[in-house]
Amino acid sequence: MKLSFTLQTLKSLCTLKPPNRTFHGHPRLLASDVYSQYESIRRGEQEIPQYFNFASDVLDKWSEIEKAGIFLPSNPAFWWVDGKGEEVKWSFEELGFLSRKVANVLTKVCGLQKGDRIVVILPRVPEWWLVNVACMRAGIVLIPGISLLSAKDILYRLQASKAKCIITTDTLAPAVDSVASECQFLKTKLMVSKGSREGWLNFTDLYRNQSADHSCVKTRIQDSMSIFFTSGTTGSPKMTEHSQGSLGFRPLLSERYWLDLTPSDVIWSTADTGWILASLASVFDPWVFGSCIFIHKLPRIESASILNTLCRFPIDTLVGAPTLFRMLVQNDLSSYKFMNLKHCMSGGEPLNPEVMEQWKSKTGLDICEVYGQTETGIICCVFKGMKIKPGSMGKAAPLYDVQIVDKNANILPPGQQGEIAIRSKPIRPLGLFSEYVDNPKKTAESERGDFYVTGDKGTMDEDGYFQFFGRDDDIIISSGYRIGPFEVESALIEHPAVAETAVVSSPDPLRGEVVKAFVVLSPTFSSSDLESLTCDLQEHVKKTTAPYKYPRKVEFVKELPKTVTGKIKRNELRNKEWGRM
Repeated sequence: MKLSFTLQTLKSLCTLKPPNRTFHGHPRLLASDVYSQYESIRRGEQEIPQYFNFASDVLDKWSEIEKAGIFLPSNPAFWWVDGKGEEVKWSFEELGFLSRKVANVLTKVCGLQKGDRIVVILPRVPEWWLVNVACMRAGIVLIPGISLLSAKDILYRLQASKAKCIITTDTLAPAVDSVASECQFLKTKLMVSKGSREGWLNFTDLYRNQSADHSCVKTRIQDSMSIFFTSGTTGSPKMTEHSQGSLGFRPLLSERYWLDLTPSDVIWSTADTGWILASLASVFDPWVFGSCIFIHKLPRIESASILNTLCRFPIDTLVGAPTLFRMLVQNDLSSYKFMNLKHCMSGGEPLNPEVMEQWKSKTGLDICEVYGQTETGIICCVFKGMKIKPGSMGKAAPLYDVQIVDKNANILPPGQQGEIAIRSKPIRPLGLFSEYVDNPKKTAESERGDFYVTGDKGTMDEDGYFQFFGRDDDIIISSGYRIGPFEVESALIEHPAVAETAVVSSPDPLRGEVVKAFVVLSPTFSSSDLESLTCDLQEHVKKTTAPYKYPRKVEFVKELPKTVTGKIKRNELRNKEWGRM
């Protein structure tokens, strides 16, 4: 069998042993030394291939491996459960067969062509993965959205993206219909449902009756692949465009380090389908290594569902937001015996060291933090086997030269606080987004000197570990002291009365601004004397961190405002404090 460069890279990475790492042994797929090619591409000494398509160059190659009997995996490529007894399992061959049918629906029935855009708002259902792969095959640009979007959110996305098609559920179809007349580019509406609705095509009926004969389009590595709307923590969501290279080819070169998977592994990410982490941890990065992607429908993120699933299924790696682990550690875990869990990862927001310690003491497992953005994918991570420093989000991910810079893009020395940045010149690293679509001003503003600047404040220590302090506009300056909200939040969350908290600046006539904490109480403290509890929390923070960082103002709330992806909207709380709402 004649092998392309991509397939050689794919197979050899499955036997790659990174230096000074423990590697999980499994059948050798190809006796070929391409590690030097891997290194030379990272150093920019060898050009990245001009053409690449994740469906044909990765997924179809794994299908060929299955059919040829080179490697027979113990688990499927895709494994979905709904928690009520329904289960779906697909091999790579079955994934290819079904996704070709869906590609024909998009091209022949909907009339979509290469480069057209489609908005996909689906929960964690198998159809979401079929549409992902089908879009790759047809060269259609996928725009994922979370199921909690309102009619106003959907209108904004349809108008801004000029999408010609939308796929969603019968639950959201009425919201789409309420705004569809204002979306001049929208031509086709597909509904994933057992029922029917006027003006909508039934997705399931269509794809089941389609032919599986479809030829994958030829795509350049810089061709647009997906557009993600940013979470909106700072202003209106922007359209962040990623290419075949930044999403699909990137993990062929770098990502064994953050997931460290093999074809025998099963990975479960609880990220919502509208979040880029779902694409990274539930599509591209695991399938590069032929791993099994496990998905639970999870209508709600509940402790019992998560814990019981970990006990019933052979999940090796769990990827979740900090909120997930904060929730799980509040349970008595002694009665749960995880079937196969070995590796836990957290991303989306910083994870409090207290939560990491509790998880470790209750399960014996570490939580490795990853840090990234919609624009960049993974920027920093704690690699498996790396020393964990509490409060640190690890070292720079492969392919990225990450530095701490000042306002003039000068690199700052270890220990000095500045802005987290990725070197983007003279060579733009594989993994960075292409642009903010239709927003050249914002695209230009994301660059400073030779760097892409994240807008996040942080430090790097002598060992190359990075620590996150907050968004650039989250930093609180009180009486000349710079205070990061996360360190105050971490101190507060250690107190048993605090279930969740967010810290922002608040105006003060003497100090300019002071620290204010919004606190959601744990149920057992809901009837406490709030004045006394406020003093108790303030004293707790003074003893836990530097005394000047304590919250001079505390407000108890029932819930915190969050984005649809679960991130706390500190800007909304801050604007309220400063009267800008």
